[in-house]
Amino acid sequence: MSEAVIRCRGGFLGIFLFSFFCSCESFFRGAETFERELKVELNPGLRLPPPGGDLLHVRAVGNNDTLHYLFCSHGAPALLLVHTNSSSSDVQVNWPLFLARNTSGSLKVTPENSIQYSTAVIFSRLLEYDDVNNTADPNFDFFPPYELQNFTWSRVTQSSPIAVICGTDATFTNGSICFKLSVFGSEGRGQSWPHLLHSANSSQLEVWLDGLPPRATHSRFLLELQAVGGDYPLNRVEVYQSIDDEFTPSIFKVTQWISAQNKSSDILGFVQWKPVAYRRSNPTLEDATPCRHSDPQPQSSEEMATSSGLIQAFYSDLEPFGLNVSFGLAGDPFYNSTNFLSWTVLVGVGFPPVDSFSPLVITIMAVGLGAPLILLLLGGLWVCIRKRAVDSTTNYEPIN
Repeated sequence: MSEAVIRCRGGFLGIFLFSFFCSCESFFRGAETFERELKVELNPGLRLPPPGGDLLHVRAVGNNDTLHYLFCSHGAPALLLVHTNSSSSDVQVNWPLFLARNTSGSLKVTPENSIQYSTAVIFSRLLEYDDVNNTADPNFDFFPPYELQNFTWSRVTQSSPIAVICGTDATFTNGSICFKLSVFGSEGRGQSWPHLLHSANSSQLEVWLDGLPPRATHSRFLLELQAVGGDYPLNRVEVYQSIDDEFTPSIFKVTQWISAQNKSSDILGFVQWKPVAYRRSNPTLEDATPCRHSDPQPQSSEEMATSSGLIQAFYSDLEPFGLNVSFGLAGDPFYNSTNFLSWTVLVGVGFPPVDSFSPLVITIMAVGLGAPLILLLLGGLWVCIRKRAVDSTTNYEPIN
């Protein structure tokens, strides 16, 4: 078989395999999508707003299971996620005991034997330091921390299934720290940067500092997160590389704080983010600033229980872990350049959403790879045809 014929068949095979894999990706991504029905209730069981904050309950009901999201501002802002194997499970709150904040079991998900997994994330403290040497090294002396459990929190501003709360501290009169919860009933992508991919098994929390008065001209911030779960708490952080920054320009990593029985087992729950924050509410690429995280460390169960009314109400045994997320690298603008900083995370159950190439990128790849293959194919065909034409017209002169 001639080399030209082999090239011809290789070109056909390459185009076929590329088209096949692209079609398979679209097929399987479509097969995995499903939807949940969202039902939102503020302060379940109460007619009037309770003192001290609100409790938002979102039921994400599937065919044979339910995800319960409980977002609470009694103490430090906290998000509790409970996964049950029943589509009729619900939340019960004993409000007198819940407001007293000294009794476990005042908040229950019933039936209790339907609970498959639970985890809670608490935004406990905001830390600030003076980066006078512009090294972004937070090992210097910190200012007194902002204990978020002591903040005064606004009532939940609700636009189903989105909720926002903002808090202020007695030490400053201007500015606030705000939390925005979005719960999803289907797969999609966040409208604002970093455009995180979400599924029907996840929710999104956006945190931002707006006009918070810095205590130094070179201030940088860290946010302390604590997590608690049942038998398998969030205790391990993994960082994954990506080759596609289409939706989050210049960011090629994804960080996942996960819960799993062991390194080889399936992931039960996660907190996922891209290591980037933004210095404006409507950012451009120049407003992005990298962020870093510390390793998760065990925390005091007593401190955890008192920081959030939600945690003490639901959990009886605590095995908390905590980590810090710091914003800004050496040479980056300081907080007072814009007096704004935002950061976004996903909280969900099961395997975290994984970015894949979008139709736009696949089209570009198809053009980039397909054009040379087509040229090779046409060139091979021309060589084949030319060779056959030459062979058919060759005449041998008789030997005298």
